[in-house]
Amino acid sequence: MKIEITEAAWSQHHAALSAIRREVFIEEQKVPKDLEWDGIDDECVHVLAQDLIQGLPVGTGRLVTDGQIGRMAIHKNYRRMGIGHRILQQLLELAKRDGHTQVYLHAQLYVVDFYQQAQFEKTGETFMDAGIAHVKMTRKL
Repeated sequence: MKIEITEAAWSQHHAALSAIRREVFIEEQKVPKDLEWDGIDDECVHVLAQDLIQGLPVGTGRLVTDGQIGRMAIHKNYRRMGIGHRILQQLLELAKRDGHTQVYLHAQLYVVDFYQQAQFEKTGETFMDAGIAHVKMTRKL
């Protein structure tokens, strides 16, 4: 398996980016479509993970202009292979490039440890978003 992680413009890669998010968030996690498609994707910096051997998009994440990292999703057959870590590292580098001194995210509770390993700290109480428990986490860059 050969996985490539690249910055991806929504205008050029929206089909691949949205396919991953549709599968993970809308189909697997039952997030309502109107919550997933928030209308700001064209303003965000996106990262796309692709399996070059299979020719498939397998992961994504985005950086919003205010420093929020979000919409991180990995195809279920590619989880626990370090792809999420690589996507997150690229998003952190892009945030630094764009002048952010801190980033934040809303982590689903089952992945809090993943973000803590990447030096994020919980900065809020648990809250519900799209029927899923989350917590706000921040990291200084």
